[in-house]
Amino acid sequence: MASEVAEEWAQGTFKLSPNDEDIHTANERRLKELIGETAGKLHTGRSRNDQVVTDLRLWMRQNCSKLSALLWELIRTMVDRAEAERDVLFPGYTHLQRAQPIRWSHWILSHAVALTRDSERLLEVQKRVNVLPLGSGAIAGNPLGVDRELLQAELNFGAITLNSMDATSERDFVAEFLFWASLCMTHLSRMAEDLILYGTKEFSFVQLSDAYSTGSSLMPQKKNPDSLELIRSKAGRVFGRCAGLLMTLKGLPSTYNKDLQEDKEAVFEVSDTMSAVLQVATGVISTLQIHRENMARALSPDMLATDLAYYLVRKGMPFRQAHEASGKAVFMAETKGVALNQLSLKELQTISPLFSGDVSHVWDYGHSVEQYAALGGTARASVDWQIGQVRALLRAQQA
Repeated sequence: MASEVAEEWAQGTFKLSPNDEDIHTANERRLKELIGETAGKLHTGRSRNDQVVTDLRLWMRQNCSKLSALLWELIRTMVDRAEAERDVLFPGYTHLQRAQPIRWSHWILSHAVALTRDSERLLEVQKRVNVLPLGSGAIAGNPLGVDRELLQAELNFGAITLNSMDATSERDFVAEFLFWASLCMTHLSRMAEDLILYGTKEFSFVQLSDAYSTGSSLMPQKKNPDSLELIRSKAGRVFGRCAGLLMTLKGLPSTYNKDLQEDKEAVFEVSDTMSAVLQVATGVISTLQIHRENMARALSPDMLATDLAYYLVRKGMPFRQAHEASGKAVFMAETKGVALNQLSLKELQTISPLFSGDVSHVWDYGHSVEQYAALGGTARASVDWQIGQVRALLRAQQA
């Protein structure tokens, strides 16, 4: 008969009564209608205190799996894109200033790798969600010999809670989930901010699909990155939910207090937000257009100043001296009003006699990125290694 009640909920035919206090009393009342007074035994040794937290854990366990799948899909989409566009070069930035040439794929992977940490964290959160509190009663436990290990097996929980007082009031797993969402949204918001900048006329590196942008109601020439701006803004809402729950928890006395009902609203809203944001982010990445020519045009010889220092290091000069010598070359070029690569060999040799004809190789952007071959760098071999590592992580997490 319990399965019949469950089927009514699944089909949407379960009829609530004005006298039902909550879902637990509703289920008991319906079961009584089906089998009689024996249904009253359902609540034996139980309390709302251990029932509501069991329900929440069951729901969150399932929801973590759904969010994991969405996160994996986003990471896969990013890695696929990185693999397909490995040979596209564009400027890398520090302090929002042009720094060094890098591969576009290296930028994509920088965000994908951050999301793999979020994926690992979510699986860890799910482990701590998957702990059974049922059988703890209101505070003291269950006096009627309920086999909690049997309940654990029946409900497929990974462990049982250790202390009945802690079990009914502990919401660490909720706080962890909200923090996970906050950190994941931090990473997604930062990626969104980069793409917003890259999509401006000043950069013109990327263009959003029409499906993920809107036109201005006043200025017909504009195309606004609404999807990315909303990802960025949703981060604030998620942060607020995390901070709000911690403020609720920090002053509670022992065991269950009604304040704890606030956990549901936070969890449900953040779960919905994360589901929507992950799907939108996947859509943005999969449909994004890149402007290779603009990326290439944005590369400039001054970005190779570090490469010039590395050139001298390979000639035997200590890096500190090489850095100083490269700085002198930059100053000389600025003083003369020419690009760094337009300095003559004779002019460079006034800075250091180690400069020779092969310095011309420094001014090749492809050569520049290829020298960063150490694992984690922007050379093609390293990018290929990163792609393989991320794919392996995804496979391991889904095993």
